[in-house]
Amino acid sequence: MRSFSEDPALRPPPWQPLVFKGYLATATLHHDRVEIRRSRLAKLGGNKDATVALADVVRIVSKEPTLLVNGYVFLATESDPGPLRGFAARPSGQTAGNPHTIMFTLARAKAFAAFLESADATWRANGAGAVGA
Repeated sequence: MRSFSEDPALRPPPWQPLVFKGYLATATLHHDRVEIRRSRLAKLGGNKDATVALADVVRIVSKEPTLLVNGYVFLATESDPGPLRGFAARPSGQTAGNPHTIMFTLARAKAFAAFLESADATWRANGAGAVGA
C-alpha cells in the first residue's frame, strides 16, 4: 500500500473543512471562516445561521460545559453587542441567542475542546490574537 508521501495523487487537499457538532448547531471550520448552521428546533427559538470570517474575529471567548451548565464558544466580532449574558434585552446579547456562538453540552465536551483548539489555531494562523475566557 502506498503512503501519502509516496504518491501525490493520494494526498488530501491542503485544507479540508472540519465539522463539529454542538447543541442544536453544527460548526464547519474552513481556513478563512466558520459556518454555524442551526437545527430546525433552534431556528424555531429565533436562532439564525451565521458565517463568521476569521479575519473579523477580535476575540474567541469560551466556557467549558459542566454538569450544571452548557459550555460555549463565542467568536466575537466588532459588530457584536459586547459581553454575552444569560439574559439580555436582545437575543444577540444572550449567550445562546448570539449567531456567532455555538453551545456544547457536557456530552459534547470533546467536540467543544476540539472546536476551540482548531478554531484558535486557525484564527492564529490567519494572524489573530489569543483565546479569552
